[in-house]
Amino acid sequence: MSDLFGQIVGALGSGLPRLLGHALIASALLAVGILVYTRITPFHERPLIAQGNVAAGVTLGGAVVSLAVPLAAMLATSLATIDILVWGVVAVVLQLVAFMVVALLLKDLRRMIEGGNLAAAFALAGVQLAVALLNAGAMAG
Repeated sequence: MSDLFGQIVGALGSGLPRLLGHALIASALLAVGILVYTRITPFHERPLIAQGNVAAGVTLGGAVVSLAVPLAAMLATSLATIDILVWGVVAVVLQLVAFMVVALLLKDLRRMIEGGNLAAAFALAGVQLAVALLNAGAMAG
């Protein structure tokens, strides 16, 4: 029994630093992705959300989840820190490109979101989530 406990503690001692390191890298990538996303959108989510604009909340929430999904898939399939960093950056860039494509297709996106148009917000969030799932699937190989 003591030997088993020692093995568990040993595994925890070697695995926990790796877990924390990988989680820190993924969290930093998520934070950077959200920061860049909020800078490239033609509307300002935080003040809109503070004013009770549900459409802005849906778009920001969709963006956060769509950035996290491929990062989670990458964490599940990559063991090396450099893989996590490189593929994490790729995941974030692809998600930002997905937003830019939708913004080009929905020409009045800023006006629609600022006006609280939930249909536009859900369309944007849906495309972002679809791209995130495809991105995650591709990364999982």
